[in-house]
Amino acid sequence: MNALLHAVAPRQKEPVLEARAVTAGYRDKTILHGLDLAVHAGEIYALLGGNGAGKTTTLSLLLGLIAPYSGSLNVNGIDPSAEPGLARRHLAYIPENVALYEHLTARENLAYLLDLARQEGAHAAIGPALTAAGLAESAWDRRVAGFSKGMRQKVAIALALARRVPALLLDEPTSGLDPQATAEFHTALQVLRERGVAILMVTHDLLSAADVADRIGFLSKGCLSEVVSSAGAERFDVRALYRRYTAGSEPCASSS
Repeated sequence: MNALLHAVAPRQKEPVLEARAVTAGYRDKTILHGLDLAVHAGEIYALLGGNGAGKTTTLSLLLGLIAPYSGSLNVNGIDPSAEPGLARRHLAYIPENVALYEHLTARENLAYLLDLARQEGAHAAIGPALTAAGLAESAWDRRVAGFSKGMRQKVAIALALARRVPALLLDEPTSGLDPQATAEFHTALQVLRERGVAILMVTHDLLSAADVADRIGFLSKGCLSEVVSSAGAERFDVRALYRRYTAGSEPCASSS
C-alpha cells in the first residue's frame, strides 16, 4: 500500500458516518422519519430506494447542506449540521455527474482542487492516486473536456485518495456507465475500502449494489425498511434483493 494514500484515521469502533433517529425534510414537508444509519471504516454501504424515498436528503444532511428537525448526525465525530465546513474536510462527495475544470488536464484538476482544499503535501500523492483510481497514465495530461463519465469518476476518486478522507458519499455513481466502466468503478471503490474509507452509495442500481456493497439498506417512505449483509463468496442473492426492493415498505429497521 502506498504510504501517501493512507486514509485519515477514523474514530475507533464508532461509525464514520451515522444518523441517529433523524427526522428531516424541506420547508413543510417531512421526508425522513427517524432514520437510523451507520457506515463503518472499510465498509461499502449501498442505500437503495425509489424517487422520493429520502436518499438525496440523507446525503444533504451528511454534507451539512440542511439540518435535521430532530436526531443527531456524525461525520467522523463531527456534527455536520453544527460544523458543516469542518465535517466536509473529512469526506469526499461524488455526484451523479462529476464537475471538473474542462480546460485543465486530469493532473491539473487534482492539483488545483487540492490547493483549494488547502491539502498540504498532497501534490506528491497525485500520481499514485490516479494510478490507484485506475486512470491510464496516458490520460493524466489530457484535458478532461474529452473524458467519459467513467474517466471523470476516476479523477474524482483520485481526489478522494489524495485528500486521504475517511468517508466518501456517492450519488447514483453507475448511472449511464456501460458494464466495463461499472466494473472499473467497482474496482476503484474496492481500493478505497481497502484503505479504510467508509463509503455510502445511494443508488437505484440493484446489480451494482449487489456486486460491490458489504451491506444494502432499503429506504422506503423516509426510513430503512430492511438492511441485509453480504454472505461470504456468494455475496447477495440478486433475485431475493429484487423481491425486497419491490415488496413495498416494512417497519423501520436499525442499521448499526
